[in-house]
Amino acid sequence: IVNHDVRVARHNVATLTAHDQEVCGLAWSNDGEILASGGNDNLLCLWDASSSSSSSPQPRYRMTDHQAAVKALAWSPHERRLLASGAGTADRCIKFWNSQTGSLLNSIDTGSQVCALQWNPFEKEILSSHGYARNQICLWKYPSMAKIKEFEGHTSRVLHMATSPDGSTVVSAAGDETLRFWEIFSPPVKSKTSTEIYNSGGMPSKLSWTSQIR
Repeated sequence: IVNHDVRVARHNVATLTAHDQEVCGLAWSNDGEILASGGNDNLLCLWDASSSSSSSPQPRYRMTDHQAAVKALAWSPHERRLLASGAGTADRCIKFWNSQTGSLLNSIDTGSQVCALQWNPFEKEILSSHGYARNQICLWKYPSMAKIKEFEGHTSRVLHMATSPDGSTVVSAAGDETLRFWEIFSPPVKSKTSTEIYNSGGMPSKLSWTSQIR
């Protein structure tokens, strides 16, 4: 892992080495203090930002609980130090971690490889994307991990997701060479409760549009 500070001419400020195989996922915490890295060696590492000043930086924690490649990583916008991670076909789990202590808080078997994770910026919910066999996207309530809704449309594993700046739209990219834009997250409405929003159609359920990649 090479850390670049693009504000300076000598931008390569640190090289972090811990994984034995390909690094599949990287995510900085919202405060920029911790970097999470996931590898094809089933390893999840947490690095302190201050380790950039060390000549031979070592991860704060090395988590070996996942049983497959760790690609999906997402820091909670609601709880400081809360990290979600997801792994491949031999694991199929979303795990939640306290990055301060390195402790495993919860683990849920999703039944399919976990390719990407995105937190709802408005509610304590998390979105996961999956591969074989259904290539679906799932919305979960946190911390109960009760499944709220599933979104289908991709015909190959959903490799990446990103949320729009206003938080209302999620874009997914899959091996089927399409981008799909989903209206999934609803901003809070002061005059209605969350339950009323969902029941009245505020719970997004439709695909906005699809773009073919060539």
